[in-house]
Amino acid sequence: MLTTTDFLIASKWAGILTLGCAALTLLAFVLKWGFRFRFVGATGFMGVLTGGLFALSLGLFSHTTIPGAIRYSVVFDNGATLASIAVPPTITQSELDATLRQAAADLFSYGRLGSDSLVIRARTMVHPEAGVSQPLILGEVRRSLTNGENDNFAVKIYAENLAKLPKPTA
Repeated sequence: MLTTTDFLIASKWAGILTLGCAALTLLAFVLKWGFRFRFVGATGFMGVLTGGLFALSLGLFSHTTIPGAIRYSVVFDNGATLASIAVPPTITQSELDATLRQAAADLFSYGRLGSDSLVIRARTMVHPEAGVSQPLILGEVRRSLTNGENDNFAVKIYAENLAKLPKPTA
């Protein structure tokens, strides 16, 4: 994945190339070359490309990393106020808390529809007997959709469901 520093270096080189195109365009107009108007388009395109690369170098979106969070999969997202993530059945209570906070930070978007709160539920699959799979809701987190800077997430962990998870064997 490209970092903001990579985009800054690319925008520097694109800016140098844009200035070179602009100089060649001026030379084409002075010498009345037949393809001088094509250089105008190429220089304009290079200017737009340079501006885009520079904007990406500003790092407009930063990724929040919550310590202790484990990998999860989004299994349902209605694009509005409800999402569901899948976690492994070996998760601990502290990992669940951190993973719910990570999911709340990751799934936030200003483009979500609906009311002012997003609910993300964490679930896992347990197998009480052979051939039977049962989904088990382990917890949920609520976050504001109107305030992106708000890190006060309402995390609710269902301890009774966590107790139903199989215990790891040593």
